[in-house]
Amino acid sequence: MVSKKSRPIKKVKRSKTKKTAHKTKQKVKVENPVMWKFLSLILGLLVIVSIYTNGFKFSTLDNVEVSLNQLLTRDISEEAKNSIKEALSYLAEAKTLIQKSTRYSGEKVKLDFYVMSQCPYGTQVEDAIKPVLDKLGDSVEFSLNFISTDLGDSNFQSLHGESETKGNIVQLCAIKYNPDKYMNMVVCMNKDTRAIPNNWEQCAQDNDLNVDKIKTCYEGDEGKNLLSESVKKSESVNARGSPTMYLNGQLYSGGRDTLSFMRALCENLGEHPECEKLPEPAKVNLIVINDKKCKECQQYSGLTNQLKGLFQGLQVKEYDFEDEEGRNLFDDLSLQYLPVFLFDETVKEGEGYQNVQRYLEQVGEYYSLRVGASFNPLAEICDNNEDDRDNDGLIDCNDDECKDNLICREKLDNNLQLFIMSDCPYGRKAVEALKEVKENFDNLEFEIHYIASEQGDGFNSLHGQYEVDEDIIQLCVLKNNPEQWFDYVYCRSTKGVKGISWKDCAEENNIDITAVQQCFDSEEGADLLREDIKIAQSLKFSASPTWLVNNKYRFSGIDAETVKTNLCKYNKLEECDTKLSGGTNVPSGSCG
Repeated sequence: MVSKKSRPIKKVKRSKTKKTAHKTKQKVKVENPVMWKFLSLILGLLVIVSIYTNGFKFSTLDNVEVSLNQLLTRDISEEAKNSIKEALSYLAEAKTLIQKSTRYSGEKVKLDFYVMSQCPYGTQVEDAIKPVLDKLGDSVEFSLNFISTDLGDSNFQSLHGESETKGNIVQLCAIKYNPDKYMNMVVCMNKDTRAIPNNWEQCAQDNDLNVDKIKTCYEGDEGKNLLSESVKKSESVNARGSPTMYLNGQLYSGGRDTLSFMRALCENLGEHPECEKLPEPAKVNLIVINDKKCKECQQYSGLTNQLKGLFQGLQVKEYDFEDEEGRNLFDDLSLQYLPVFLFDETVKEGEGYQNVQRYLEQVGEYYSLRVGASFNPLAEICDNNEDDRDNDGLIDCNDDECKDNLICREKLDNNLQLFIMSDCPYGRKAVEALKEVKENFDNLEFEIHYIASEQGDGFNSLHGQYEVDEDIIQLCVLKNNPEQWFDYVYCRSTKGVKGISWKDCAEENNIDITAVQQCFDSEEGADLLREDIKIAQSLKFSASPTWLVNNKYRFSGIDAETVKTNLCKYNKLEECDTKLSGGTNVPSGSCG
Protein backbone atom coordinates (compact mmCIF):
# COMPACT_ATOMS: atom_id res chain seq x y z
CA MET A 1 0.00 0.00 0.00
CA VAL A 2 1.34 3.38 -0.99
CA SER A 3 0.97 6.24 1.51
CA LYS A 4 0.05 9.78 0.52
CA LYS A 5 3.56 10.95 1.35
CA SER A 6 5.23 8.36 -0.80
CA ARG A 7 2.69 8.34 -3.66
CA PRO A 8 4.34 9.83 -6.79
CA ILE A 9 2.69 12.84 -8.34
CA LYS A 10 2.35 12.73 -12.08
CA LYS A 11 1.85 15.95 -13.96
CA VAL A 12 -0.33 15.77 -17.04
CA LYS A 13 -0.17 18.41 -19.73
CA ARG A 14 -3.61 19.13 -21.17
CA SER A 15 -4.01 19.34 -24.87
CA LYS A 16 -5.44 22.44 -26.48
CA THR A 17 -8.36 20.48 -27.76
CA LYS A 18 -9.37 19.22 -24.35
CA LYS A 19 -8.97 22.65 -22.82
CA THR A 20 -11.27 24.14 -25.42
CA ALA A 21 -13.79 21.41 -24.79
CA HIS A 22 -13.66 22.08 -21.08
CA LYS A 23 -14.29 25.78 -21.59
CA THR A 24 -17.24 24.95 -23.84
CA LYS A 25 -18.85 22.91 -21.07
CA GLN A 26 -18.45 25.77 -18.64
CA LYS A 27 -20.51 27.98 -20.91
CA VAL A 28 -23.50 25.60 -20.92
CA LYS A 29 -26.43 27.16 -19.05
CA VAL A 30 -28.53 24.92 -16.82
CA GLU A 31 -32.03 25.53 -18.22
CA ASN A 32 -33.87 23.26 -15.79
CA PRO A 33 -32.43 23.20 -12.28
CA VAL A 34 -35.29 21.02 -11.04
CA MET A 35 -34.40 18.36 -13.58
CA TRP A 36 -30.77 18.42 -12.41
CA LYS A 37 -32.08 18.09 -8.87
CA PHE A 38 -34.16 15.17 -10.03
CA LEU A 39 -31.15 13.42 -11.61
CA SER A 40 -29.13 13.90 -8.46
CA LEU A 41 -32.05 12.66 -6.44
CA ILE A 42 -32.28 9.43 -8.42
CA LEU A 43 -28.63 8.64 -7.76
CA GLY A 44 -29.16 9.30 -4.08
CA LEU A 45 -32.28 7.18 -3.97
CA LEU A 46 -30.52 4.24 -5.58
CA VAL A 47 -27.73 4.42 -3.02
CA ILE A 48 -30.13 4.60 -0.08
CA VAL A 49 -32.33 1.77 -1.30
CA SER A 50 -29.36 -0.44 -2.25
CA ILE A 51 -27.99 -0.13 1.27
CA TYR A 52 -31.18 -1.32 2.93
CA THR A 53 -32.50 -3.73 0.31
CA ASN A 54 -29.28 -5.34 -0.90
CA GLY A 55 -29.86 -4.07 -4.38
CA PHE A 56 -32.78 -2.40 -6.11
CA LYS A 57 -35.46 -4.22 -8.09
CA PHE A 58 -37.59 -1.45 -9.57
CA SER A 59 -37.73 0.47 -12.82
CA THR A 60 -40.28 3.24 -12.22
CA LEU A 61 -40.55 6.18 -9.89
CA ASP A 62 -43.70 4.70 -8.39
CA ASN A 63 -41.75 1.63 -7.37
CA VAL A 64 -39.05 3.85 -5.90
CA GLU A 65 -41.68 5.61 -3.84
CA VAL A 66 -43.17 2.33 -2.62
CA SER A 67 -39.75 0.98 -1.66
CA LEU A 68 -38.82 4.13 0.25
CA ASN A 69 -42.08 4.08 2.18
CA GLN A 70 -41.43 0.46 3.07
CA LEU A 71 -38.01 1.42 4.37
CA LEU A 72 -39.62 3.92 6.74
CA THR A 73 -41.34 1.03 8.50
CA ARG A 74 -38.02 -0.71 9.26
CA ASP A 75 -35.88 -0.36 12.32
CA ILE A 76 -33.38 2.18 10.99
CA SER A 77 -31.79 5.29 12.42
CA GLU A 78 -33.58 8.61 12.65
CA GLU A 79 -30.92 10.10 10.39
CA ALA A 80 -31.71 7.54 7.71
CA LYS A 81 -35.45 8.12 8.11
CA ASN A 82 -35.00 11.87 7.69
CA SER A 83 -32.94 11.30 4.56
CA ILE A 84 -35.67 9.07 3.15
CA LYS A 85 -38.39 11.60 3.96
CA GLU A 86 -36.39 14.33 2.23
CA ALA A 87 -35.90 12.05 -0.75
CA LEU A 88 -39.64 11.39 -0.91
CA SER A 89 -40.29 15.13 -0.97
CA TYR A 90 -37.91 15.60 -3.90
CA LEU A 91 -39.39 12.56 -5.62
CA ALA A 92 -42.88 14.10 -5.49
CA GLU A 93 -41.49 17.28 -7.03
CA ALA A 94 -39.75 15.31 -9.76
CA LYS A 95 -42.88 13.30 -10.58
CA THR A 96 -44.88 16.52 -10.94
CA LEU A 97 -42.24 17.92 -13.28
CA ILE A 98 -42.28 14.80 -15.44
CA GLN A 99 -46.08 14.76 -15.50
CA LYS A 100 -46.16 18.35 -16.74
CA SER A 101 -43.50 17.70 -19.34
CA THR A 102 -45.37 14.69 -20.73
CA ARG A 103 -48.88 16.17 -20.59
CA TYR A 104 -51.02 14.98 -23.47
CA SER A 105 -51.68 17.68 -26.06
CA GLY A 106 -53.48 15.74 -28.80
CA GLU A 107 -57.19 15.21 -29.44
CA LYS A 108 -59.74 16.20 -26.81
CA VAL A 109 -63.12 14.71 -26.05
CA LYS A 110 -66.26 16.37 -24.69
CA LEU A 111 -68.34 14.47 -22.13
CA ASP A 112 -71.57 15.83 -20.63
CA PHE A 113 -73.50 14.26 -17.75
CA TYR A 114 -77.07 15.23 -16.82
CA VAL A 115 -78.05 13.71 -13.48
CA MET A 116 -79.99 14.10 -10.24
CA SER A 117 -77.83 14.32 -7.13
CA GLN A 118 -79.69 11.57 -5.24
CA CYS A 119 -80.48 9.29 -8.18
CA PRO A 120 -78.67 5.96 -7.63
CA TYR A 121 -78.11 5.57 -11.37
CA GLY A 122 -76.66 9.08 -11.59
CA THR A 123 -74.31 8.60 -8.66
CA GLN A 124 -73.20 5.27 -10.16
CA VAL A 125 -71.87 6.91 -13.32
CA GLU A 126 -70.32 9.79 -11.35
CA ASP A 127 -68.36 7.32 -9.25
CA ALA A 128 -67.33 5.37 -12.34
CA ILE A 129 -66.16 8.37 -14.37
CA LYS A 130 -64.07 9.92 -11.59
CA PRO A 131 -61.01 7.61 -12.01
CA VAL A 132 -61.21 8.14 -15.78
CA LEU A 133 -61.12 11.92 -15.39
CA ASP A 134 -58.16 11.57 -13.04
CA LYS A 135 -56.24 9.59 -15.66
CA LEU A 136 -57.18 11.51 -18.79
CA GLY A 137 -57.05 14.97 -17.20
CA ASP A 138 -57.16 17.93 -19.56
CA SER A 139 -57.94 15.73 -22.55
CA VAL A 140 -61.57 15.50 -21.35
CA GLU A 141 -63.88 18.51 -21.31
CA PHE A 142 -66.31 17.24 -18.68
CA SER A 143 -69.46 18.98 -17.53
CA LEU A 144 -71.98 18.00 -14.86
CA ASN A 145 -75.53 19.38 -15.04
CA PHE A 146 -78.71 18.59 -13.17
CA ILE A 147 -82.22 17.51 -14.12
CA SER A 148 -85.00 19.28 -12.30
CA THR A 149 -88.03 21.49 -12.91
CA ASP A 150 -87.64 25.24 -12.57
CA LEU A 151 -90.94 26.50 -11.17
CA GLY A 152 -89.78 30.13 -11.17
CA ASP A 153 -89.17 32.50 -8.24
CA SER A 154 -86.19 30.36 -7.16
CA ASN A 155 -88.37 27.29 -6.64
CA PHE A 156 -87.52 23.87 -8.05
CA GLN A 157 -89.06 20.43 -8.14
CA SER A 158 -86.77 17.41 -8.12
CA LEU A 159 -87.72 13.75 -8.39
CA HIS A 160 -86.26 12.86 -5.00
CA GLY A 161 -87.55 15.96 -3.21
CA GLU A 162 -86.13 19.10 -1.64
CA SER A 163 -82.99 17.38 -0.38
CA GLU A 164 -82.06 16.56 -3.95
CA THR A 165 -82.66 20.15 -5.05
CA LYS A 166 -80.27 21.31 -2.33
CA GLY A 167 -77.78 18.63 -3.34
CA ASN A 168 -77.91 19.88 -6.93
CA ILE A 169 -77.29 23.45 -5.81
CA VAL A 170 -74.37 22.79 -3.48
CA GLN A 171 -72.62 20.64 -6.07
CA LEU A 172 -73.03 23.38 -8.69
CA CYS A 173 -71.48 25.83 -6.25
CA ALA A 174 -68.54 23.46 -5.79
CA ILE A 175 -68.17 23.22 -9.56
CA LYS A 176 -67.96 27.01 -9.84
CA TYR A 177 -65.48 27.65 -7.05
CA ASN A 178 -63.42 24.46 -7.20
CA PRO A 179 -63.49 23.32 -10.84
CA ASP A 180 -60.43 21.09 -10.34
CA LYS A 181 -61.60 19.36 -7.16
CA TYR A 182 -65.40 19.31 -7.12
CA MET A 183 -65.67 15.69 -8.27
CA ASN A 184 -63.84 14.66 -5.10
CA MET A 185 -66.66 16.23 -3.09
CA VAL A 186 -69.37 14.72 -5.31
CA VAL A 187 -67.99 11.19 -5.01
CA CYS A 188 -67.59 11.66 -1.26
CA MET A 189 -71.25 12.73 -0.95
CA ASN A 190 -72.33 9.75 -3.05
CA LYS A 191 -71.11 7.39 -0.34
CA ASP A 192 -74.27 8.23 1.59
CA THR A 193 -76.91 9.61 -0.78
CA ARG A 194 -79.53 9.69 1.96
CA ALA A 195 -77.38 12.26 3.79
CA ILE A 196 -77.30 14.63 0.80
CA PRO A 197 -77.08 17.60 1.07
CA ASN A 198 -76.07 17.63 4.75
CA ASN A 199 -72.81 15.78 4.11
CA TRP A 200 -71.43 18.36 1.67
CA GLU A 201 -69.43 20.43 4.16
CA GLN A 202 -67.52 17.52 5.65
CA CYS A 203 -66.79 16.20 2.17
CA ALA A 204 -65.61 19.63 1.07
CA GLN A 205 -63.31 19.95 4.08
CA ASP A 206 -61.90 16.45 3.61
CA ASN A 207 -61.02 17.25 0.01
CA ASP A 208 -59.64 20.76 0.59
CA LEU A 209 -62.38 22.70 -1.22
CA ASN A 210 -63.20 26.33 -0.49
CA VAL A 211 -65.94 25.77 2.08
CA ASP A 212 -66.66 29.46 2.72
CA LYS A 213 -67.25 30.35 -0.93
CA ILE A 214 -69.35 27.24 -1.53
CA LYS A 215 -71.44 27.96 1.56
CA THR A 216 -72.10 31.58 0.57
CA CYS A 217 -73.12 30.45 -2.90
CA TYR A 218 -75.26 27.58 -1.59
CA GLU A 219 -77.16 29.64 0.95
CA GLY A 220 -77.69 32.66 -1.30
CA ASP A 221 -79.33 33.41 -4.62
CA GLU A 222 -76.20 32.51 -6.56
CA GLY A 223 -76.72 28.78 -6.09
CA LYS A 224 -80.35 28.97 -7.22
CA ASN A 225 -79.28 30.91 -10.31
CA LEU A 226 -76.68 28.25 -11.08
CA LEU A 227 -79.34 25.53 -10.84
CA SER A 228 -81.69 27.50 -13.07
CA GLU A 229 -78.98 27.73 -15.74
CA SER A 230 -78.09 24.07 -15.31
CA VAL A 231 -81.74 23.03 -15.76
CA LYS A 232 -81.88 25.03 -19.00
CA LYS A 233 -78.87 23.12 -20.30
CA SER A 234 -80.52 19.81 -19.40
CA GLU A 235 -83.76 20.81 -21.08
CA SER A 236 -81.92 21.97 -24.21
CA VAL A 237 -80.78 18.38 -24.87
CA ASN A 238 -84.06 16.88 -23.63
CA ALA A 239 -82.32 15.19 -20.70
CA ARG A 240 -85.21 13.87 -18.65
CA GLY A 241 -83.85 10.65 -17.18
CA SER A 242 -80.86 10.39 -14.84
CA PRO A 243 -78.28 9.77 -16.10
CA THR A 244 -78.39 11.16 -19.62
CA MET A 245 -74.89 11.27 -21.12
CA TYR A 246 -73.49 12.79 -24.28
CA LEU A 247 -70.09 11.95 -25.74
CA ASN A 248 -68.92 14.50 -28.31
CA GLY A 249 -72.52 15.62 -28.77
CA GLN A 250 -73.86 12.10 -29.35
CA LEU A 251 -76.10 10.28 -26.87
CA TYR A 252 -73.97 7.75 -24.99
CA SER A 253 -75.54 4.36 -24.26
CA GLY A 254 -72.46 2.25 -23.54
CA GLY A 255 -71.26 0.67 -20.32
CA ARG A 256 -71.43 2.59 -17.07
CA ASP A 257 -68.36 1.16 -15.38
CA THR A 258 -64.94 2.79 -15.26
CA LEU A 259 -63.33 0.59 -17.90
CA SER A 260 -66.23 1.05 -20.34
CA PHE A 261 -66.02 4.83 -19.96
CA MET A 262 -62.27 4.64 -20.44
CA ARG A 263 -62.63 2.66 -23.66
CA ALA A 264 -65.33 4.94 -25.03
CA LEU A 265 -63.26 8.07 -24.42
CA CYS A 266 -60.07 6.47 -25.72
CA GLU A 267 -61.78 5.75 -29.03
CA ASN A 268 -61.76 9.52 -29.51
CA LEU A 269 -58.33 10.31 -28.10
CA GLY A 270 -55.92 8.78 -30.59
CA GLU A 271 -52.61 7.84 -28.97
CA HIS A 272 -53.17 9.08 -25.45
CA PRO A 273 -50.56 7.39 -23.21
CA GLU A 274 -53.18 6.20 -20.72
CA CYS A 275 -55.20 4.63 -23.53
CA GLU A 276 -52.21 2.59 -24.61
CA LYS A 277 -52.33 0.83 -21.24
CA LEU A 278 -55.84 -0.55 -21.76
CA PRO A 279 -56.01 -4.37 -21.85
CA GLU A 280 -57.55 -6.24 -24.75
CA PRO A 281 -61.30 -6.69 -24.20
CA ALA A 282 -62.44 -10.12 -23.09
CA LYS A 283 -64.31 -12.19 -25.67
CA VAL A 284 -68.01 -12.56 -24.84
CA ASN A 285 -70.35 -14.86 -26.78
CA LEU A 286 -73.98 -13.91 -27.44
CA ILE A 287 -76.75 -15.75 -29.27
CA VAL A 288 -79.81 -13.79 -30.42
CA ILE A 289 -83.02 -15.55 -31.51
CA ASN A 290 -85.67 -13.37 -33.14
CA ASP A 291 -88.73 -13.86 -35.35
CA LYS A 292 -89.28 -12.08 -38.65
CA LYS A 293 -93.06 -12.36 -38.11
CA CYS A 294 -92.83 -10.25 -34.95
CA LYS A 295 -93.57 -6.57 -35.61
CA GLU A 296 -93.11 -5.49 -32.00
CA CYS A 297 -89.65 -7.07 -31.91
CA GLN A 298 -88.33 -4.15 -33.94
CA GLN A 299 -88.03 -2.18 -30.71
CA TYR A 300 -85.10 -4.44 -29.79
CA SER A 301 -83.23 -3.88 -33.06
CA GLY A 302 -80.69 -1.55 -31.48
CA LEU A 303 -80.06 -3.63 -28.36
CA THR A 304 -77.24 -5.67 -29.90
CA ASN A 305 -75.31 -2.51 -30.70
CA GLN A 306 -75.86 -1.28 -27.14
CA LEU A 307 -74.48 -4.57 -25.84
CA LYS A 308 -71.44 -4.10 -28.05
CA GLY A 309 -70.93 -0.83 -26.23
CA LEU A 310 -70.92 -2.74 -22.94
CA PHE A 311 -68.79 -5.64 -24.18
CA GLN A 312 -66.07 -4.52 -26.56
CA GLY A 313 -65.20 -8.15 -27.30
CA LEU A 314 -68.78 -9.23 -28.06
CA GLN A 315 -69.18 -12.05 -30.61
CA VAL A 316 -72.78 -12.35 -31.87
CA LYS A 317 -74.65 -15.17 -33.61
CA GLU A 318 -78.17 -14.31 -34.79
CA TYR A 319 -80.90 -16.83 -35.64
CA ASP A 320 -84.48 -16.51 -36.81
CA PHE A 321 -87.11 -18.69 -35.17
CA GLU A 322 -87.60 -20.54 -38.44
CA ASP A 323 -83.88 -21.34 -38.72
CA GLU A 324 -83.19 -24.91 -37.67
CA GLU A 325 -80.55 -23.85 -35.13
CA GLY A 326 -82.77 -21.16 -33.68
CA ARG A 327 -85.86 -23.38 -33.39
CA ASN A 328 -83.89 -26.24 -31.85
CA LEU A 329 -82.36 -23.96 -29.23
CA PHE A 330 -85.78 -22.44 -28.48
CA ASP A 331 -87.25 -25.91 -27.90
CA ASP A 332 -84.25 -27.36 -26.02
CA LEU A 333 -84.25 -24.49 -23.52
CA SER A 334 -88.07 -24.49 -23.20
CA LEU A 335 -88.16 -20.81 -24.10
CA GLN A 336 -91.48 -19.00 -24.34
CA TYR A 337 -90.91 -15.47 -25.65
CA LEU A 338 -88.83 -13.75 -28.31
CA PRO A 339 -86.51 -12.07 -28.91
CA VAL A 340 -84.08 -13.78 -26.58
CA PHE A 341 -80.48 -12.78 -25.84
CA LEU A 342 -78.39 -15.68 -24.56
CA PHE A 343 -74.88 -15.30 -23.11
CA ASP A 344 -72.66 -18.23 -22.24
CA GLU A 345 -70.20 -18.36 -19.32
CA THR A 346 -67.88 -15.86 -21.01
CA VAL A 347 -70.22 -13.04 -19.97
CA LYS A 348 -68.80 -13.28 -16.44
CA GLU A 349 -65.38 -12.26 -17.74
CA GLY A 350 -66.73 -9.38 -19.81
CA GLU A 351 -66.03 -5.82 -18.77
CA GLY A 352 -69.71 -4.91 -18.79
CA TYR A 353 -70.80 -7.84 -16.63
CA GLN A 354 -71.60 -5.73 -13.58
CA ASN A 355 -73.92 -3.59 -15.69
CA VAL A 356 -76.06 -6.55 -16.78
CA GLN A 357 -75.59 -9.05 -13.96
CA ARG A 358 -78.87 -8.30 -12.18
CA TYR A 359 -80.78 -8.62 -15.47
CA LEU A 360 -79.52 -12.14 -16.22
CA GLU A 361 -81.47 -15.33 -15.57
CA GLN A 362 -79.88 -18.74 -15.94
CA VAL A 363 -81.58 -20.84 -18.63
CA GLY A 364 -79.87 -24.20 -19.06
CA GLU A 365 -76.21 -23.53 -19.73
CA TYR A 366 -76.94 -19.95 -20.83
CA TYR A 367 -77.73 -16.63 -19.17
CA SER A 368 -80.78 -14.94 -20.66
CA LEU A 369 -80.95 -11.15 -20.60
CA ARG A 370 -84.30 -9.95 -19.25
CA VAL A 371 -85.58 -7.46 -21.83
CA GLY A 372 -89.32 -7.69 -21.22
CA ALA A 373 -89.87 -9.62 -24.45
CA SER A 374 -93.38 -11.05 -24.72
CA PHE A 375 -93.84 -12.33 -28.26
CA ASN A 376 -94.81 -16.00 -28.26
CA PRO A 377 -93.85 -17.35 -31.70
CA LEU A 378 -96.23 -20.31 -31.28
CA ALA A 379 -99.26 -18.17 -30.44
CA GLU A 380 -101.81 -16.37 -32.56
CA ILE A 381 -100.77 -12.95 -33.83
CA CYS A 382 -103.80 -10.80 -33.14
CA ASP A 383 -103.75 -8.30 -35.99
CA ASN A 384 -102.51 -9.98 -39.19
CA ASN A 385 -105.74 -11.63 -40.47
CA GLU A 386 -104.06 -15.03 -40.50
CA ASP A 387 -104.32 -18.28 -38.58
CA ASP A 388 -100.77 -18.46 -37.27
CA ARG A 389 -98.52 -21.25 -36.02
CA ASP A 390 -101.09 -22.56 -33.54
CA ASN A 391 -103.16 -23.76 -36.55
CA ASP A 392 -106.44 -23.83 -34.63
CA GLY A 393 -108.57 -22.28 -37.38
CA LEU A 394 -109.25 -19.12 -35.30
CA ILE A 395 -108.04 -15.73 -36.54
CA ASP A 396 -106.97 -12.67 -34.53
CA CYS A 397 -109.41 -11.61 -31.75
CA ASN A 398 -111.55 -14.70 -32.30
CA ASP A 399 -108.69 -16.71 -30.84
CA ASP A 400 -108.77 -17.00 -27.04
CA GLU A 401 -105.04 -16.27 -26.95
CA CYS A 402 -105.79 -12.71 -28.05
CA LYS A 403 -108.34 -11.83 -25.37
CA ASP A 404 -105.74 -9.95 -23.26
CA ASN A 405 -104.15 -8.18 -26.21
CA LEU A 406 -104.76 -4.41 -26.18
CA ILE A 407 -106.38 -4.63 -29.60
CA CYS A 408 -108.94 -7.11 -28.36
CA ARG A 409 -109.55 -5.87 -24.81
CA GLU A 410 -112.97 -4.62 -23.76
CA LYS A 411 -113.24 -0.86 -23.50
CA LEU A 412 -114.01 0.41 -19.96
CA ASP A 413 -114.93 4.09 -19.77
CA ASN A 414 -113.42 6.31 -17.05
CA ASN A 415 -110.96 3.59 -16.11
CA LEU A 416 -107.34 4.20 -15.22
CA GLN A 417 -104.78 1.51 -14.39
CA LEU A 418 -101.23 2.05 -13.14
CA PHE A 419 -98.50 -0.60 -13.45
CA ILE A 420 -95.47 -0.14 -11.20
CA MET A 421 -92.62 -1.66 -9.25
CA SER A 422 -93.34 -0.64 -5.67
CA ASP A 423 -89.95 0.99 -5.01
CA CYS A 424 -89.21 2.36 -8.46
CA PRO A 425 -88.68 6.11 -7.85
CA TYR A 426 -90.61 6.93 -11.03
CA GLY A 427 -93.39 4.54 -10.04
CA ARG A 428 -93.64 6.16 -6.62
CA LYS A 429 -93.93 9.58 -8.28
CA ALA A 430 -96.71 8.16 -10.45
CA VAL A 431 -98.59 7.11 -7.30
CA GLU A 432 -98.37 10.71 -6.08
CA ALA A 433 -99.74 11.86 -9.44
CA LEU A 434 -102.57 9.31 -9.19
CA LYS A 435 -103.64 10.76 -5.84
CA GLU A 436 -104.08 14.20 -7.37
CA VAL A 437 -105.87 12.78 -10.41
CA LYS A 438 -108.32 10.64 -8.44
CA GLU A 439 -109.16 13.59 -6.18
CA ASN A 440 -109.90 15.69 -9.27
CA PHE A 441 -112.32 13.19 -10.89
CA ASP A 442 -115.39 12.05 -8.98
CA ASN A 443 -116.32 8.96 -10.97
CA LEU A 444 -112.92 7.60 -11.87
CA GLU A 445 -112.27 3.87 -11.48
CA PHE A 446 -108.59 3.17 -10.82
CA GLU A 447 -106.33 0.20 -10.14
CA ILE A 448 -102.68 -0.44 -9.35
CA HIS A 449 -100.89 -3.55 -10.61
CA TYR A 450 -97.34 -4.78 -10.19
CA ILE A 451 -94.48 -5.58 -12.55
CA ALA A 452 -92.42 -8.62 -11.55
CA SER A 453 -91.78 -12.16 -12.73
CA GLU A 454 -92.08 -15.59 -11.18
CA GLN A 455 -88.76 -17.33 -10.74
CA GLY A 456 -88.40 -20.80 -9.29
CA ASP A 457 -90.19 -20.91 -5.95
CA GLY A 458 -90.33 -17.14 -5.66
CA PHE A 459 -90.44 -13.90 -7.61
CA ASN A 460 -87.98 -11.54 -9.19
CA SER A 461 -88.27 -7.76 -9.18
CA LEU A 462 -85.83 -5.13 -10.44
CA HIS A 463 -84.92 -3.68 -7.04
CA GLY A 464 -84.64 -6.99 -5.20
CA GLN A 465 -86.51 -9.20 -2.76
CA TYR A 466 -87.55 -6.32 -0.51
CA GLU A 467 -89.53 -4.89 -3.45
CA VAL A 468 -91.24 -8.25 -4.00
CA ASP A 469 -92.15 -8.26 -0.32
CA GLU A 470 -93.64 -4.77 -0.57
CA ASP A 471 -95.69 -5.78 -3.64
CA ILE A 472 -97.17 -8.62 -1.60
CA ILE A 473 -97.81 -6.41 1.43
CA GLN A 474 -99.69 -3.87 -0.70
CA LEU A 475 -101.86 -6.61 -2.20
CA CYS A 476 -102.54 -8.03 1.26
CA VAL A 477 -103.56 -4.56 2.47
CA LEU A 478 -105.90 -4.27 -0.54
CA LYS A 479 -107.53 -7.59 0.36
CA ASN A 480 -107.92 -6.89 4.07
CA ASN A 481 -108.37 -3.10 4.19
CA PRO A 482 -109.57 -1.96 0.76
CA GLU A 483 -110.82 1.41 2.04
CA GLN A 484 -107.42 2.34 3.49
CA TRP A 485 -105.38 0.62 0.80
CA PHE A 486 -104.55 3.59 -1.41
CA ASP A 487 -103.64 5.79 1.56
CA TYR A 488 -101.18 3.10 2.62
CA VAL A 489 -99.66 2.87 -0.88
CA TYR A 490 -99.39 6.66 -1.04
CA CYS A 491 -97.69 6.74 2.37
CA ARG A 492 -95.11 4.18 1.27
CA SER A 493 -94.53 6.00 -2.01
CA THR A 494 -93.81 9.32 -0.31
CA LYS A 495 -91.89 8.05 2.72
CA GLY A 496 -89.93 5.32 0.98
CA VAL A 497 -89.78 1.54 1.06
CA LYS A 498 -86.21 0.25 1.46
CA GLY A 499 -85.09 0.17 5.05
CA ILE A 500 -88.39 1.61 6.33
CA SER A 501 -90.88 -0.63 8.14
CA TRP A 502 -94.21 -1.04 6.35
CA LYS A 503 -95.91 -1.10 9.73
CA ASP A 504 -95.28 2.64 10.19
CA CYS A 505 -97.61 3.48 7.29
CA ALA A 506 -99.98 0.67 8.33
CA GLU A 507 -100.42 2.11 11.83
CA GLU A 508 -100.80 5.61 10.43
CA ASN A 509 -103.71 4.45 8.26
CA ASN A 510 -105.40 2.05 10.71
CA ILE A 511 -104.46 -1.07 8.77
CA ASP A 512 -105.09 -4.48 10.36
CA ILE A 513 -101.41 -5.36 10.77
CA THR A 514 -102.08 -8.88 12.10
CA ALA A 515 -104.27 -9.84 9.14
CA VAL A 516 -101.80 -8.39 6.64
CA GLN A 517 -98.87 -10.17 8.28
CA GLN A 518 -100.73 -13.49 8.20
CA CYS A 519 -101.51 -12.95 4.52
CA PHE A 520 -97.86 -12.14 3.80
CA ASP A 521 -96.49 -15.11 5.74
CA SER A 522 -98.85 -17.63 4.14
CA GLU A 523 -99.12 -18.80 0.55
CA GLU A 524 -102.05 -16.41 0.17
CA GLY A 525 -99.77 -13.40 -0.35
CA ALA A 526 -97.69 -15.18 -3.00
CA ASP A 527 -100.87 -16.26 -4.79
CA LEU A 528 -102.11 -12.66 -4.86
CA LEU A 529 -98.89 -11.46 -6.48
CA ARG A 530 -98.75 -14.46 -8.83
CA GLU A 531 -102.18 -13.57 -10.24
CA ASP A 532 -101.59 -9.83 -10.30
CA ILE A 533 -98.36 -9.87 -12.31
CA LYS A 534 -100.10 -11.90 -15.02
CA ILE A 535 -101.95 -8.72 -16.00
CA ALA A 536 -98.77 -6.78 -16.83
CA GLN A 537 -97.29 -9.83 -18.50
CA SER A 538 -100.33 -10.35 -20.73
CA LEU A 539 -100.17 -6.67 -21.71
CA LYS A 540 -96.41 -6.91 -22.23
CA PHE A 541 -95.78 -4.06 -19.77
CA SER A 542 -92.29 -4.11 -18.30
CA ALA A 543 -91.54 -0.44 -17.55
CA SER A 544 -92.54 1.23 -14.28
CA PRO A 545 -94.68 3.31 -14.46
CA THR A 546 -96.95 2.36 -17.34
CA TRP A 547 -100.53 3.67 -17.52
CA LEU A 548 -103.60 2.16 -19.21
CA VAL A 549 -106.69 4.24 -19.99
CA ASN A 550 -110.09 2.62 -20.52
CA ASN A 551 -108.43 -0.81 -20.51
CA LYS A 552 -107.06 -0.19 -24.03
CA TYR A 553 -104.78 2.84 -24.39
CA ARG A 554 -101.25 2.89 -23.05
CA PHE A 555 -99.12 5.92 -22.11
CA SER A 556 -96.22 6.98 -19.86
CA GLY A 557 -95.78 9.86 -17.40
CA ILE A 558 -95.15 10.68 -13.76
CA ASP A 559 -97.03 13.96 -13.24
CA ALA A 560 -100.74 14.61 -12.68
CA GLU A 561 -101.25 16.93 -15.66
CA THR A 562 -99.87 14.36 -18.10
CA VAL A 563 -102.09 11.65 -16.60
CA LYS A 564 -105.16 13.92 -16.76
CA THR A 565 -104.44 14.86 -20.39
CA ASN A 566 -104.26 11.22 -21.48
CA LEU A 567 -107.33 10.28 -19.46
CA CYS A 568 -109.33 13.12 -21.00
CA LYS A 569 -108.16 12.19 -24.48
CA TYR A 570 -110.47 9.18 -24.35
CA ASN A 571 -113.11 10.38 -21.87
CA LYS A 572 -115.33 13.49 -21.90
CA LEU A 573 -115.38 14.62 -18.29
CA GLU A 574 -116.20 18.00 -16.76
CA GLU A 575 -113.11 17.95 -14.58
CA CYS A 576 -110.85 17.87 -17.65
CA ASP A 577 -110.74 21.68 -17.63
CA THR A 578 -108.92 21.73 -14.28
CA LYS A 579 -105.20 22.39 -14.47
CA LEU A 580 -103.19 19.89 -12.41
CA SER A 581 -99.56 20.01 -11.31
CA GLY A 582 -96.75 19.12 -13.64
CA GLY A 583 -96.75 19.23 -17.41
CA THR A 584 -94.33 19.03 -20.29
CA ASN A 585 -91.24 20.20 -18.35
CA VAL A 586 -91.46 17.54 -15.64
CA PRO A 587 -88.55 15.07 -15.81
CA SER A 588 -89.78 11.62 -16.81
CA GLY A 589 -88.30 8.19 -16.71
CA SER A 590 -88.99 4.58 -15.86
CA CYS A 591 -87.54 1.49 -14.22
CA GLY A 592 -87.29 -1.59 -16.35
